[in-house]
Amino acid sequence: MKPATPGKRWNWRRLDTLFLRLFILMWVALAGSHLVAYLVVTNLRHQQDLGTALSRLPPLASLPPGNPLTGSGMPGGPPPPRSGPNAGPGGSPWPGPPPTGGGERMAAPPSFQPPGGSAGSGDGRPPNPFTAPGPQRKGGPMPLNSQWMDYGIRFVLIGLAAFLGARWLSRPMLRLSHAASALSQDIDKGGKPPVLDEQLGTVEVRNAAQVFNQMSQRLKEQFDARGLHMAAVSHDLRTPLTRLRMRVAQWPEGPAQQAAISDIREMDEMIGDTLAVLREQHEGSQARSIDLVALLQALVDDLADQGQPVQLQAPVGSAPVRVRARTAALRRVIGNLVGNAVRHGGGATLSVHALPEGAVLHIDDSGPGIPEAQLGQALEPWVRLSQDPLPAHAMAGDLPGNTAGYGLGLAIARDLAERDGCRLSLHNRPEGGLRAQLVIPLAG
Repeated sequence: MKPATPGKRWNWRRLDTLFLRLFILMWVALAGSHLVAYLVVTNLRHQQDLGTALSRLPPLASLPPGNPLTGSGMPGGPPPPRSGPNAGPGGSPWPGPPPTGGGERMAAPPSFQPPGGSAGSGDGRPPNPFTAPGPQRKGGPMPLNSQWMDYGIRFVLIGLAAFLGARWLSRPMLRLSHAASALSQDIDKGGKPPVLDEQLGTVEVRNAAQVFNQMSQRLKEQFDARGLHMAAVSHDLRTPLTRLRMRVAQWPEGPAQQAAISDIREMDEMIGDTLAVLREQHEGSQARSIDLVALLQALVDDLADQGQPVQLQAPVGSAPVRVRARTAALRRVIGNLVGNAVRHGGGATLSVHALPEGAVLHIDDSGPGIPEAQLGQALEPWVRLSQDPLPAHAMAGDLPGNTAGYGLGLAIARDLAERDGCRLSLHNRPEGGLRAQLVIPLAG
């Protein structure tokens, strides 16, 4: 006989299915409820029968004068002992020794009859109330109160079993929902995806855990590959950008050269910010406390040096507003919003206010604004509100007077903001222009 190979060994866990667990749970609940209800109702009926039997006992009659042990002096009993010369031995009522042996037998004394009663049997014993004739319980319908008690006990026990069974069977679904919720957060922050135990639960639960683990791993690999491709593109752009900077440096000095150098510097900063954001996501860096006013002032100073119409309205000597975010991501978000205001609104005015729900940053412009019906669409990717033709070889702002874009600036800003728990919204100002509002969590 060939020994069984490990691959063909029978695995008893193949029988551990959701159907089998539910089947066992239903039968245990039904059998248990029937048994408990039967025991309770039977005990109740026994107590009722015992009380009924005790209530049928006759009252005890008072005994007449005399000796209740010998019956002497009682009606129908033997005569009292004699005294004198005619008394028998030991005071017996019969003279001389009791008759024995042959001869005429003495008549037996009359049977004892309790006063006011009758003999329960021929031997003179009193009637037994438990065997005396009376109403006897026979097969038939259960009393109404016993039926309601039986139904109530079964209802409570089956309901309790259903509640506990639902929690028992739904526990794997809770683990799956928690893991799915943690998956999105971990992928956004660059952490490891959650892993479910593939050996826990029924066959269906184990299969779902295995599929979830494979899916989360593929998602993690795809996000990492996407980030790597973006980093590679951003990194490779620096090579032609460096060559372009060297060529511009050979131009004659003048406004054109200064404008080209400014554009190259801006592109280099954008590439650096993109690489910094991708690095933070890959390393899974956590948000930290940032002085928001200082960050805004540094950003405004850099843009002002490039000739951009940007200003910051902050109270002089005000206390620093500390928020919790990732520096590179927050700088990229604010930079995108300011660039959008400068490009489409002719300038940007920044103001910040500390409120209990967070630090509120307003970026206002003086442009035409956005139609109310399109405010919600402006934050979606690949949505272009401008009707200008899309250039085939340049991004928005690269050509003089061009305001067309690819519809990604605001979408990228919203995505980066939501990763750090910020909220971005757009509003039309009553005095004209568009307001981008960014709510940033305060540092605790």
